[in-house]
Amino acid sequence: MISQNKTQPTSSSTDEYLQTIESEARKNDAYKLAAIMKEVTDTEPQMWGTSIVGYGKHHYKYETGREGDTVAVGFSSRKAAFTIYGLFHYEENEENIELAQRLGTHTHGKGCVYIKSLDVINLEILKQMISNAYSARND
Repeated sequence: MISQNKTQPTSSSTDEYLQTIESEARKNDAYKLAAIMKEVTDTEPQMWGTSIVGYGKHHYKYETGREGDTVAVGFSSRKAAFTIYGLFHYEENEENIELAQRLGTHTHGKGCVYIKSLDVINLEILKQMISNAYSARND
């Protein structure tokens, strides 16, 4: 059973999305994060839905039979923090769970990392986490 993820790739401009970020500090961080992800993945960004800047594509399939496509790695500027997608996914990224302990001020969920500012994290650790996740997830 293929059940498509609601968030699909679009032809929208990533730059137009980044320009909508109201806070100048947050906008600057978003451009820096976009540049880091482009450098690490060697991939051009693509908008997924209206608010996710994605790099690469990952096809997932759950034991239930549900499957679909999502970003390999990506980010979005949300109200409270940046959401960085794809950095944690079960056994695929055990190294990232260990790296997160040295990342700096953040929170995380099952698959995402949440950061308020790039100033409070170790960018070299973040780059390694992005690289690990992208290598494990890009189809």
